[in-house]
Amino acid sequence: MSARGRSYRYVGPAELKAVVQPGDGGRRIGSAADFDSWIVEQSAELAEPFTFVVGVDGVLRLAPRRSEHVACAGGDMVLSAGEISFMREADRWTVSEVSNQSTGYCPEVSSWADVARALDAIELRRPSGFTHEVVFRRCPHCQQHNIVREDDFVCVFCGSDLPAAWNADPTV
Repeated sequence: MSARGRSYRYVGPAELKAVVQPGDGGRRIGSAADFDSWIVEQSAELAEPFTFVVGVDGVLRLAPRRSEHVACAGGDMVLSAGEISFMREADRWTVSEVSNQSTGYCPEVSSWADVARALDAIELRRPSGFTHEVVFRRCPHCQQHNIVREDDFVCVFCGSDLPAAWNADPTV
């Protein structure tokens, strides 16, 4: 494995991935100039977080909040996915909140390292980690994806114990 972390395959509903067309995907933000031109277009949308993915190329992609992560990624694998908010601080944009909340990819909290690299590449001030960490597990009994809350590793669908280690992708 390189300096980049694990890549995540889409594990959400197949019907959502099926509608992703070639050329779909969030706006690729590979530089500070890319971000500056994108954020100017978003003035009406800044009250809500945006959908983001970090592609396997390490580049941030952004889309409106109600976008599906699989569409933002163009159907591809990702290094991380979640929601992100920006705010103006003095004379520059900063990341005010960022999470790994993506039930389609279920990225681990450790995917933060790839998010941090992507944000650093576009010179955005950022927090030291996810401001809201989400822990995902797939139930070995009923196969449903769960969000673990308050360290309670019990399936909300069938009551079975959830594993301590990440297992959201059944092919891994």
